[in-house]
Amino acid sequence: MRVLEERLHYRFRDEALLRLALTHPSVLEKSNNQRLEFLGDAVLEYCVSELLYGKYANSGEGELTARRAALVCEETLCHLATTLALGEHLRMGRGEEATGGREKPAILADAMEAVIAAVCLDGGMDAARALVRRLYGDDEALSAMKGRDLKGELQAYTQAKGLGLPEYTVVSEAGPAHDRRYTVEVYIAGTPAATGEGVSKKAAEQAAAKTALEKYTKQRAGTP
Repeated sequence: MRVLEERLHYRFRDEALLRLALTHPSVLEKSNNQRLEFLGDAVLEYCVSELLYGKYANSGEGELTARRAALVCEETLCHLATTLALGEHLRMGRGEEATGGREKPAILADAMEAVIAAVCLDGGMDAARALVRRLYGDDEALSAMKGRDLKGELQAYTQAKGLGLPEYTVVSEAGPAHDRRYTVEVYIAGTPAATGEGVSKKAAEQAAAKTALEKYTKQRAGTP
């Protein structure tokens, strides 16, 4: 769990809280992360509301509500969990794991909320606020990504152009265990198209797909 703490930039005084936040109900233990998920949902909504209230001083209630909805939804929480490689640390039953539980959006989103609640209980509201501000530092980019599967979008584009399926290759792994960084290169029609970095292979693949899509968008627009 030290690796995850480093990624969160938070060290737990009570590590049992983090362990509980990572415990899926399929483990069939007396306690799991569902109660923490309940608390985390409220903590996250408050912290995001506070962040948006301070950042967008000229926005009305309707716009702020829409921004918040995009930031606290399952898709965004799943994306944040993926960038933290949260799925690697989940405790779950063999049956759930065998069916791809570590990658299921709902499970990742719930665990992300549970982790936020665990930080709040361990370090107080200030610690939770600091974590949320780190996670949501670029709130506009996160809002724009809502509901987007960048790898899927790139695949749809290349197939439409008769270029076949994109292929992803890990070209390097760097950094200590607590701050591992992966670099992935995406090949299109056998030619290197873009690279991306992330704390997990999946996050790096999404980053590479994003860069490739931006590259093709600029080409269509005639931008050098």
